Amino acid sequence: DLIPNLFSISERPAVIEERLIPGHWEGDAIKGKYNRSAIGTLVERSTLFTSPAKMNSAGAEAAVEGFTRLLDRVEGRKRLSFTYDRGKEMAQRETIAANTEVKVYFADPHASRQRGINENTNGLIRQFLPKGEDLGNHSREELDKFAWLLNARPRKSLDWKCPAGLFLPDFDFVKYYSQFFALRS
Repeated sequence: DLIPNLFSISERPAVIEERLIPGHWEGDAIKGKYNRSAIGTLVERSTLFTSPAKMNSAGAEAAVEGFTRLLDRVEGRKRLSFTYDRGKEMAQRETIAANTEVKVYFADPHASRQRGINENTNGLIRQFLPKGEDLGNHSREELDKFAWLLNARPRKSLDWKCPAGLFLPDFDFVKYYSQFFALRS
């Protein structure tokens, strides 16, 4: 196995499966042209809040830097666990766990359905970042913009609420949108 000392998804506490408490994430890396570039994707399981991680390559060191930087932007009580596939970019998962204090679990081999929320979200992200594109060309600001468009979109599975409203309940959306639309006019 490429990932030493991994924790299997079968070891995950039942509370994660219930999707009642925000802070449990599913992650992946979507690869760019010739697999030379990547964007890390995280989606919170209960709110569907999506956060992309800027990565400098598709390697393990880039995953450590990208996911550490991204998870450091999330308050501690909303970053409890992280479930990933067994991609070689997670070979240094122990470093990510140490840097962020997030427990990292791994899906079974060839079982993408165990991270179905993330797989679906990757499809939505591909609306903004099509296959065959060099993903290294996108800035952190561009990735945040794409994520905001997804997070502000009402979802049927959330009773037509938007992920941002559930994950960030104290955020002043009216003020944000009035500033956003004022800038565009």
